[in-house]
Amino acid sequence: MTSDAPRPEARAPRGFHDRRARDLAAERQILEKVSAVYERYGFEAFDTGAFEYADALGKFLPDADRPNEGVFALQDDDEQWMALRYDLTAPLARFVAQNWETLPKPFRRYAFGTVWRNEKPGPGRFREFTQCDADTVGSARPEADAEIIAMVVEGLEAAGLPAGSSVVKINNRKLLNGLLATAGVADEGQKLAVLRAVDKLDRLGPEGVRLLLGEGRKDESGAFTKGAGLNTAGAEAVLAFVAAGAGGRVETLDQISNIIGGSAEGDAGLAELSAIHQALTSLGVGPDRAVFEPSIVRGLEYYTGAVFEAELLLETKDDKGAPMRFGSIGGGGRYDDLVARFTGQQVPATGFSFGVSRLASALRAAGREAAGEARGPVVVIAFSQEDMAEYFKAAGELRAAGIAAEVYLGTSGMRPQMKYADRRLSPAAVILGGDEIAAGKVTIKDLDLGRELASAVADNAEWREQRPGQQVVDRAELVATVRKILEADQIKVGK
Repeated sequence: MTSDAPRPEARAPRGFHDRRARDLAAERQILEKVSAVYERYGFEAFDTGAFEYADALGKFLPDADRPNEGVFALQDDDEQWMALRYDLTAPLARFVAQNWETLPKPFRRYAFGTVWRNEKPGPGRFREFTQCDADTVGSARPEADAEIIAMVVEGLEAAGLPAGSSVVKINNRKLLNGLLATAGVADEGQKLAVLRAVDKLDRLGPEGVRLLLGEGRKDESGAFTKGAGLNTAGAEAVLAFVAAGAGGRVETLDQISNIIGGSAEGDAGLAELSAIHQALTSLGVGPDRAVFEPSIVRGLEYYTGAVFEAELLLETKDDKGAPMRFGSIGGGGRYDDLVARFTGQQVPATGFSFGVSRLASALRAAGREAAGEARGPVVVIAFSQEDMAEYFKAAGELRAAGIAAEVYLGTSGMRPQMKYADRRLSPAAVILGGDEIAAGKVTIKDLDLGRELASAVADNAEWREQRPGQQVVDRAELVATVRKILEADQIKVGK
């Protein structure tokens, strides 16, 4: 009987991707190493459910009646709108507001998990990905910001980035507010235009930004972008401010003080960065790993004080081998207003977040992938149904010794089984034919060594004679022999 129903097309939804063992192993290793750093700093592991009530996600919801832009939402049977979490910070704010009286204060937590964003996907931009966050809620001390920064530096290095291959760039929203006052910025629209101009510094350089701070700029295509409309003195103050990060941390603060010193908010920002510098110095984080960078203007509608961004410095290449600038691998800052959405009372908080998949991609692009190729199990070759018990007994012994192993359960002959083991990147194959079983022997093929030796063998006849990488041992020596092969290949054994 046949069905006339059309067959569905096998395809993943846009913005969602499938990951095999290599990707999962790389991300798992990053999370294990970063989590160990966070726990050494005294941060508590924490998680929330995938769904939050839609109103708890705040600014990401443009439409209260049908919240379907920015988040993936559904209406529960009690007519309450729920949405998949957009990040890990909004659920933290809800939890803190809900449990503030019983929490240790400050509340220090780290979390990792999947988040979902209903946005237009693109290259390297997914609608589902894993984030890893660390936050301190309940401390207004600049030292809390410094500790987060130090922890980020150590965590990135633990994940596989050697010292000097990344840097955390730090700014402060209060400095920018002081700068805008010094530059004579009149309203929110002009403020936004100034910040957008500053954000283009890497791409356009000082001259291009100078035009955008003034009347405007015409690009190579002839398109004109209206400028912020600052006068010459205001524009030069902004350019001097963003150029102040060329020296060390103390030198940068001195230069900024000369530009915006005297404004109450600017002086408060300078004091906070000075305290962060002193704490970072005590924590052993030098200016080569964490710098003050006045041109960082990310998330200013969200952050209330310190702002930081981690940038990859290693040379990276795209899929075609061409050099590329990878850029930011995570960011964070102080956000003292988030919990107040629920309680009306300001609760100081600071934190950092990075995308695990993005960091894994950065490590891969820099040739420093966290896990490398995912190795398959030892494969026990299956010759006959009658000897299946022997095959499973061998696999069981290997597993009991902490060695990943499987019995081939397809229906192919020996050559396809060996090809299967190769495709799995298996380190070894176990051969228990009738002759081996009768003699109390086992043939073990070191697949890595076999591939290496086979490359030097002239022809098939010579290969059949030498059987490179293959050895026959007593059946009782199975586990010990396989263990030596794995240790030589630096493959971890469970126990």
